[in-house]
Formats: sequence, C-alpha cells, structure tokens
Amino acid sequence: MTLPADALMLLLDGILVLTVLEAVVLTLHHQRTGAGVAPMDVLPNLSSGLCLMLALRSALAGWPWPLTLGGLAASGLLHAWDLRRRWHRP
Repeated sequence: MTLPADALMLLLDGILVLTVLEAVVLTLHHQRTGAGVAPMDVLPNLSSGLCLMLALRSALAGWPWPLTLGGLAASGLLHAWDLRRRWHRP
C-alpha cells in the first residue's frame, strides 16, 4: 500500500512539528531542572534529522531543487559536526 503524496506530506509535517516540540521540551526541561539530556548533546542530532525531513518535504512538494539540496547539505554538515563533537580519541 502506497500513501498518496499529499498524505505523505501531511504525515511528514506532523513529524516535523513533533520533532521541534521534542527539542523545545527537552531544552526547557534541562534548563529548569538540570536533569535530562543537555541541549548540546541532542540538538545537533535533531537538527540534522529536521534538515533531512525538510529536504524530503521539499522534494515531495516539488519545490526548487536548490532547497532540497540545501536541506541535504545542511543535514550532512550538522551530522558531521555532531560526530566530531562525540568522537573520543584514545
């Protein structure tokens, strides 16, 4: 079973909203309580995923290709930055 493009975009929009909400809740919780995940430990990863989803949204909606490419490039750069931050050298 394949979802129509409109339904897929609506689903993707919902996931985008939930991901942004997740980032806000995690950040506020950490700021208020000091508990949970530190924002700098989760935001680069979430941002990379958001950019990837925005690139997909752009492609599905038929937006100009530079927007899709920009989303993919931003996702890759954020992912590389996150890996570099987390990489532990012996």
